[in-house]
Amino acid sequence: MSRHILITGGSRGIGAAVARLCGARGWAVTINYRSDKASAEATVAAVQAAGGRATAVQGDMAEPGAIGALWDAAEAAFGPVDGFVNNAGVIGRAAKLADRPAEDVKRLVDLNVTGALLAAREAARRMPTDRGGKGGAIVNLSSAAARLGGANGLTDYAATKGAMDTLTWGLGQELAPGGVRVNGVRPGIIVTDIHGDTGQPERVERLGNATPLGRPGTAEETAEVIVFLLSDAASYVVGSTVDISGGR
Repeated sequence: MSRHILITGGSRGIGAAVARLCGARGWAVTINYRSDKASAEATVAAVQAAGGRATAVQGDMAEPGAIGALWDAAEAAFGPVDGFVNNAGVIGRAAKLADRPAEDVKRLVDLNVTGALLAAREAARRMPTDRGGKGGAIVNLSSAAARLGGANGLTDYAATKGAMDTLTWGLGQELAPGGVRVNGVRPGIIVTDIHGDTGQPERVERLGNATPLGRPGTAEETAEVIVFLLSDAASYVVGSTVDISGGR
């Protein structure tokens, strides 16, 4: 059965890997991006090459007005959304909280918490059957940092992802009666471009090699779990957050 999946922050990394895997299933995908149009267009082409349909919609998920506009554009392209991947987020340069500029903390919270909450709110307004929707599934992107704490570099980032864990559990209870399953994933050290934003690109190998599995994970491995949670194979899974961290 074809589905329509909306992915925020879908032009690169884990979001793009999810889009490609959805395309391989023959699903339609709306890919949101903030500024990297070239990567978004490349992901659209990859989805189409895999057998799906895709469109890219620009919008900064830290801007409340962009969220409703994204959903409107997605529905205009492919009809009601069956699955929403709440993925857009930033990490920032590694620094102890005492040394973090206030504007950096605000930037993290504006996108990772406020933006994610408002995006989930939009899904909650449109997807449940008791609000005129067709039901479906939501997957929130958290991080292993939410339970590890991110001390000495990413404490503020970890705190924003802890909010995603709470959102997953609470919204899961709210939306299940309306036919919407809400779950989350906590990726650990995954090979994506985001680590470069911390100013410590070597942390991928350093921390990844220290996991019980002895290596970092891939965006494709993470996407497999997300697409499972979007699918009917996870039809009795609600409010769960799955660790994808190599045992870390």
